[in-house]
Amino acid sequence: MMTPDLLSFAVAFLGGLFATLLMTATEIPSWKKWGLQGVLEWHENQVLCVKFFKLSKSNLHFKGIFLLHFVNGGLGSMGFLLALWIFPIALGSLFFSGILYGLFLWVVTLLPIHKPITGISLRTHPDGILPSVSSFIGHVVYGIAIGYFFLNLPV
Repeated sequence: MMTPDLLSFAVAFLGGLFATLLMTATEIPSWKKWGLQGVLEWHENQVLCVKFFKLSKSNLHFKGIFLLHFVNGGLGSMGFLLALWIFPIALGSLFFSGILYGLFLWVVTLLPIHKPITGISLRTHPDGILPSVSSFIGHVVYGIAIGYFFLNLPV
């Protein structure tokens, strides 16, 4: 693998947007069933939008929710590019590496921050374990998508 350049990072970001779109599609049923609290990432983004932009808590801020969601997804894919550069052995199975990376993102970026941001513990979530399961599945889909995306690139 060559050292990533600016174009590589831009392409990776686009791949992350694609993966996030697929992840978002898996999260819509949770949102329809449980509302905002049922989609852990969207709930966090809502709280962050309210805090950062001094917006009303009573309104849903879908523009901000999805802006943060897709920016995070694009940046996450850039992180995957860096991981491939640092750990070239992962190039041997990009599909599997993508899944592992999606799970890594779920563990590192969701589990420790949900309660500090939203005030809701994943262990005692009002909707039980299913929002966590939905988020887990969404991150696996994200990982599959970036693995597939990178599989079709000359990295």
